[in-house]
Order: sequence, then structure tokens, then C-alpha cells
Amino acid sequence: MAIAAGVGTSKNKNASRAGYEAAKVAFDACDGSGARFVMAFASPKFDQRELIQGINEATGGIPLVGCSTAGEITNEGSTTGSVAVMVICSDTIAFHTGLGKDVKKGARDAGRAVAKEVERKAKDTGAELQVFVMLPDVLTGNGADSVRGVLDVLGEHFPVVGGAPGDDFLFKQTFEYKDSEVTSGAIGGVGLSGKFSVGIGVRHGWMPIGLPMKVTKSEGAVLYMLDDKPAIKIYEDYFGSQAAELRKEPLARMAITYPIGLKIPDYDDEYLIRDPITVDDQGAITCAAEIPEGAEVRLMIGSKEKAIDAAKEAARHVMSAFDDHARPKFVFMFNCIAREKLYAQDANEEIEAVLNIIGRDTPLIGFYTYGEQAPLGGEFKNRAQCNTRFYNETMVLFGVGE
Repeated sequence: MAIAAGVGTSKNKNASRAGYEAAKVAFDACDGSGARFVMAFASPKFDQRELIQGINEATGGIPLVGCSTAGEITNEGSTTGSVAVMVICSDTIAFHTGLGKDVKKGARDAGRAVAKEVERKAKDTGAELQVFVMLPDVLTGNGADSVRGVLDVLGEHFPVVGGAPGDDFLFKQTFEYKDSEVTSGAIGGVGLSGKFSVGIGVRHGWMPIGLPMKVTKSEGAVLYMLDDKPAIKIYEDYFGSQAAELRKEPLARMAITYPIGLKIPDYDDEYLIRDPITVDDQGAITCAAEIPEGAEVRLMIGSKEKAIDAAKEAARHVMSAFDDHARPKFVFMFNCIAREKLYAQDANEEIEAVLNIIGRDTPLIGFYTYGEQAPLGGEFKNRAQCNTRFYNETMVLFGVGE
């Protein structure tokens, strides 16, 4: 058996039936007798507890991790209002699930908690963790702090991938799953141990425009001053008279095409993308993740074509980790909701581009996120250079093979 995976989906309006139907298809597709783990992504429109009960009924209650989404992704493309389930069968991989609660009280503490639970479960079986997948709520806490908490426990250079749960672009409440438990404001996670190979791809495709600016005042995710001027100047200087409209509508609408790029020290031409969300009367911009004082930032510009090229690059980087003619046995896709909005009606073009590279018959599951996590450059093998970060507007692919 080694490693096999099956994927199922459902749009049944009955939450329990939807979960059962999707999970049963996935379970049967990979010979359920060897099932070891379930990944589940679903629209928040479902009764989340009934949904998970249905999935567990179909799979026999094997370890499960998942979350609500801003759209679900499988080999069939993207959709909304559905549940997507992947069942993984393997006699070479062990899966250790965890949950860190109360992100609002402390995102870093919640990151530590989920990592400690996963690490403890692995050690109890005499296993050594090789990679960690996390699903951190970012509506109630700092996503970058959640990542730091995980790394506090697993190690500064430990490889972490994942995506932040969504709620159909409502930005009110997300849900996180672990085994039979459903909660909000938490971090779901699973650690993998055993014998397997890994490929990670992470790209965004946004390009810098205009001159670099220095962050002279910020606090967490609030950007107050750039070059000692109100942060909104980065948009006013570029858009001129149109800037007045930024105070009338959510800045997030413009961020789909013109986000802020945070320069990564010691990485040539590498930027972390930060989504501006709102601007206040003093010109301070609240972003989807932190921007530290002293950092260099630039306005970024994106297009559908550049974003799809980036997705292809991410897929090629995943494939470069495998031997010639070998392919991953399954792939997780964590894809920012801003990218889906950028594509409008053409979102499936990006998924098709990825499948053309990883193989159309490679089981794929993913979702549209509110943030992504991965090592810079997709580094996995050289642990000394493996530096996990929190991203916005980025495509992250995680492939596992034999």
C-alpha cells in the first residue's frame, strides 16, 4: 500500500449527509482498510458539528484535522458551499493531531499548545516529527505569532506549512476541527512522522512598483508611518486623486491588485505580501498580518497572468523534490482568497495549471485561505535554511510521496 489517497466532495444541504457522502467516496477511493488520516475543508454554511459527525461515521473516527473555508479546492476545481474530504492510507506515515485554543488570548501560546500536543503524541509512539501542517484562525489573533508559537516548540528551522481558515469572505468567524472536536478561534494541526518524501512550493507573483519606503512607526498589524508620513501616502502617491476613495470603501478591495510587499532581509527580491484591510482618519493602515518597524516595504502590483505563472513555479518546485518520473501521492493546496478574487470567473485556470504539472490524477485537496504558512522558497531538505513565515496573497503547495 505505501501511500494512497482519495478525495470526495458533496453539496448535500444536510450537513451530516454531506460529510458522510464526501468522506465515503474518499475512503473507498484509497482502500479504506488502510486509512490513517482525514483532511476536511468545508463551507461555514454547514452545521459544522453535524458535518464532522458525518465524516467520522464514514471513516470510523480515524484522526482528522480541517477547517472552514472561503472556498474549497479539489481536482475538480474550486467551488463554494461544499465539503471536500481527503482520506490518506499509508503504512509508512503516522499522523499526530493537535488543537491549540484561545487564539484571542494569545496566538503564540495557542501555537505552542498545538505543537506540544502533536509533539507529545509523536514521542509517545517513539516517532520523530518531520513536518507540521497548521490551520490557524487569524480573525482573532496574529497569524505570524501563531507560527512563532509552533516554532518555539518544534524548533526555529522546523518545516511548517498550512493555511488560515476562512468563512466565505464574511470575516466574522471561522471553525477548526480536530478528530471529533469543532471549535472557533483555534489552531488545528497535524504532524507527520515516518518514511516519506516532501515537496513544498510557495510563490505569489506580485511585483514591486514605486520606491521603497521605511516603516517608521507600526504596532502589530497596524502600519502608522512610512518615511515619517502617514502610511496611506504609499497609495496616495501612486493613485493621486483616487486616494480619497480609500477612506470610503474597505482598502482590501484595492489590495487584491495592489498589496504591500515586506522586504525579507538577506533574500534577494523576496517579499512577504501583506493585505491592507482598512485605513483610519489619520492615515494608519491595518493589515492582515504584522509589519515591523524598521522594515522596508513597497507597493506591489499583480495580474492574473503573473499569479498563474507563480502557481506554476510553485508546482514545479514541488515536483523538483521527487525523483525523475515520480509524483507525489497527494497534494494540499493553501491558496489565498485574494487570488481567487483577482481571477474573478477564471479561478479554475490556476488549479488547472497546477494539475498539469503535478499530474491530473494526483489527489489534490485545498481551500481559499485568509493567510498561508510555508518555509521561504519552499526549503525543506536543508533545515538550516528552512525559515517558515506567514504570508498573504500567496499559493502554498505541499506534496507528499514515497
